[in-house]
Amino acid sequence: MNFKNPDISVLNNKKLYIFDMDGTIYLGNQVFPYAIRFIKNLRKSGRRVLFFTNNASHSPSFYLEKLTRLGFEPTAEEIMTSGDVTAEFLLRHRAGQSVYLVGTDDLVNNFRERGINLLTGKEERADIVITSFDTTLTYEKLDNACRLIRGGSEYLSTHPDFNCPTETGFIPDSGAIAAFVTASTGKVPTYFGKPYRETVEMICEATGCTKDEMCIFGDRLYTDIAIGKRHGVTAVLVLSGETQPADVEAAAEADKPDFIFDSLDNVDLAMFS
Repeated sequence: MNFKNPDISVLNNKKLYIFDMDGTIYLGNQVFPYAIRFIKNLRKSGRRVLFFTNNASHSPSFYLEKLTRLGFEPTAEEIMTSGDVTAEFLLRHRAGQSVYLVGTDDLVNNFRERGINLLTGKEERADIVITSFDTTLTYEKLDNACRLIRGGSEYLSTHPDFNCPTETGFIPDSGAIAAFVTASTGKVPTYFGKPYRETVEMICEATGCTKDEMCIFGDRLYTDIAIGKRHGVTAVLVLSGETQPADVEAAAEADKPDFIFDSLDNVDLAMFS
């Protein structure tokens, strides 16, 4: 692959280091030990860390427990999901509207705890339908979502990822579920999470950092890298997850990452050796 990284000082001068989770710092329950080392080195040097995942099938408290168990020593303030961004949008811009949510119990409970007006799906109409990465998906949920959207509901989705990486390969993610609904209804959802502007705005607001003070590490061109390239955040691709070198070569110049490393191990060595 014909790609040359800029000077490492670009990364050294950042204040906030944002990490995708699946495929970047771990794969399923298989932790990348070098990711723990790199993040510990960042903290020791006075830099800040944020874990952001598009995977909204679990709550922030689930990720707090998982990251703690895997050895990353996170705080609750260091964790954010696409579900959080979507819920915040509803509270700010769709307050009080009725929502039919296709998601896991974790996501449903997360929305309910925030006071969002959730429906059962049996109703004749809903103001909004939201689909997400739902490992408890049923045909009934899909049918309810499509019927309500045909009836005039606004259609949103927590994130656009087509596949979720696991230790045994990829499984269908939120974007694949949305593609089913779009094929049936003709409606394309408004997406949240990476690579969308609302996510960058929420990170800026939550951390007090500006976009040029941040960098993001991830394994996907169309989410992790795209959010950086579209919104002025330095984007670092690691080849430990979904993206392969051939994918980078096939990408348009404007969509290519600012840095490419085989893994966070190489970033750690470049910054701290």
